[in-house]
Amino acid sequence: MAYVMVVDDEPSICWAFREFLTGDGHRVSIASTAEQAIEDARVAPPDVVLLDVRLPGLDGLSALARLKGLCPTTPVVIMTAHGTMQTAVDAVRGGAFDYLPKPFDLDQVRRLVRRAIDSREAPSQPDRRDETPGLMVGRSAPIQQAFKQIAIAAACAEPVLITGESGTGKELVARAIRQHSDRASQPFVPVHLAALPDSLAERELFGHERGAFTGADASSPGLLDRAAGGTIFFDEIAETPTLLQAKLLRVLDGGEYRAVGGGPDRHLRARVISATNRDLADWARTGRFRADLYYRLAVLTIHLPPLREHPDDIPLLWDHFVGRIVASPSAPLDPDSKLGLALLAHDWPGNIRELRNAAENAARAAQGGRIHVDHLPASVTTHPIIQPENPADDLSRTIEEWAAARVDVAETEGTPLHEAFVQAVEGPLLRTLYTWSHGNQARMARVLGLHRTTLRQKLRRLGLDRP
Repeated sequence: MAYVMVVDDEPSICWAFREFLTGDGHRVSIASTAEQAIEDARVAPPDVVLLDVRLPGLDGLSALARLKGLCPTTPVVIMTAHGTMQTAVDAVRGGAFDYLPKPFDLDQVRRLVRRAIDSREAPSQPDRRDETPGLMVGRSAPIQQAFKQIAIAAACAEPVLITGESGTGKELVARAIRQHSDRASQPFVPVHLAALPDSLAERELFGHERGAFTGADASSPGLLDRAAGGTIFFDEIAETPTLLQAKLLRVLDGGEYRAVGGGPDRHLRARVISATNRDLADWARTGRFRADLYYRLAVLTIHLPPLREHPDDIPLLWDHFVGRIVASPSAPLDPDSKLGLALLAHDWPGNIRELRNAAENAARAAQGGRIHVDHLPASVTTHPIIQPENPADDLSRTIEEWAAARVDVAETEGTPLHEAFVQAVEGPLLRTLYTWSHGNQARMARVLGLHRTTLRQKLRRLGLDRP
């Protein structure tokens, strides 16, 4: 099979990779630092490298360039549990084969290693210049996936379709793609085609020549001309009138267009990014949108989930938005506070846009002081906040009821009650933490205060020994 090098300072991660990949027939070497990995690669170039970002000494992104210099055809997969959009962009620009946010599923790793092996002969991505980070924030798996897709889209010039509910940040994604691409210094032209009157849409998009219609005393460039060399962003593309869909398709297919009133053919030089809050694939299947245009627009697709599907990002987004109003926020949001509970209880139909407005309004209402739940807009607090019961009290009652029901049987049968209690409690506890940590045994061991070997034995008895 292949020689896979794993570079990570977390022993449990290295152990999991070694066991899993060796079981697939690969030869695996482990390096706990980037410096060690570089030295090992000089001696024996690996076929695939799995490289963590946070390492003692030289970090993973800095090591990426050195490894690519030593082994230019070796695919390097960047791994991180602390990913940002800038990390994903830097990884792709640095020539990484892929970007893998932690925690991850080992079947996902298997598929990724297989793809990396198959791509050994593929050319690496060209280097791109550094840019300032975008304003997108989030640590959840869906947002990390979006960061990765943004980085991939920024490294090429293909059309991109961004999907998601209103308020999820589709235009922000489009601007991030442009910002991290080689078109960053060129124009970004947003346009809502459905908002253009039918009589004006064509001339607005393609421009017109002098004399093309009454009152056309001079030639005028269209939106495609203004975006030349840059990016044109078609917002809510699903609402585009049918006639204009046909004309836009001809432009994308042929790469040329002509101004209203004639004149020479003009070449499409703008990068096309579109967005919609509709299920455009379904619209194409049912004939509500041109299927041929859909396939031209959706060469690359990025889906943004609604905020209710990644609530773990709410505290981070809240602090980010409040920080734009208050220079020094008094304290980060406590998710267990009344304010935090109110934010997490709301379903945010307006998504991130609604959260941003709530944060900015609350920050201004607090006038520089600590933000309380009373500072939130009424639309956020219309649902009553259910204060959770004290979990310790509830657990105590459950244990008392369990012990009262079993003590007589334990005395009669001579069964140690303590042992029975541990068996009853330990399974649900470990299964809950296994789900919470996505199988990350190092995190579980830290929370439980157990040695990893002891934890591994307990997980094996429960059939949860797959990291």
